[in-house]
Amino acid sequence: MGKLDNKTALITGASRGIGRAVAERMGREGALVAVHYAENRDAAEQTIATITGAGGRAFPVQAELGVPGDVDTLFERFQAGLKEHGGGTELHIVVNNAGVMGGVSPEELTPEAFDRLVAVNAKAPLFIVQRALTMMPDGGRIINISSGLTRFANPQEVAYAMTKAAIEMIGLHYARHLGSRRITVNSVAPGITNNGSPVFDIPEAVEQMSQLNAFGQVADPTDVGDVVAFLASDDARWITGAFIDASGGTLLG
Repeated sequence: MGKLDNKTALITGASRGIGRAVAERMGREGALVAVHYAENRDAAEQTIATITGAGGRAFPVQAELGVPGDVDTLFERFQAGLKEHGGGTELHIVVNNAGVMGGVSPEELTPEAFDRLVAVNAKAPLFIVQRALTMMPDGGRIINISSGLTRFANPQEVAYAMTKAAIEMIGLHYARHLGSRRITVNSVAPGITNNGSPVFDIPEAVEQMSQLNAFGQVADPTDVGDVVAFLASDDARWITGAFIDASGGTLLG
């Protein structure tokens, strides 16, 4: 018996990194997992293959976020996948993980780049939650992936950090709004996590990044994925509106 048996989970940005780790863990716990991706179908299929190879169930959902009609497209394809895989009509768990980073100095940030960050990282998650609630029974789970950058400074990511602070407000205000339905809404803030980017293949860079947290190492995506899976379980039924520091102690200073 898995902790998420008979549950359906939608995880955005689940083709790599933290999203993949969340999807794989929830699949092992018995959930039917909707693996959302924007462009990389092959990566999404790898996530699905790992889940099904371990005896779980999963299906892909392609939708580009941050564009007109994004939430409509996401849910139309999600519901089609549910029907195809016998998942019923309910959505029990939503993980807003998909996001884009800025990576430019404050002086180089443009209005167009800012609007893109807001559209993907803040607007899309808000309206995903709004739509998901039409399918979510009492006792559901909403988990938003924030960032340690809402608590410590990296000027190149000022706009990204702003959008992640915004997503934390979904947790705060919706947790109060949905308390009577026993739907929990929480924010998880990772620190530096190996998402497969080329920089993590450079030993010197990894060593430098490792010194930023209390454990002296870069996080594996599973380190964060396991925290998210816990919040999705019944064990976390009394946690809502919380900001969970999953940065390995980066925020300790």
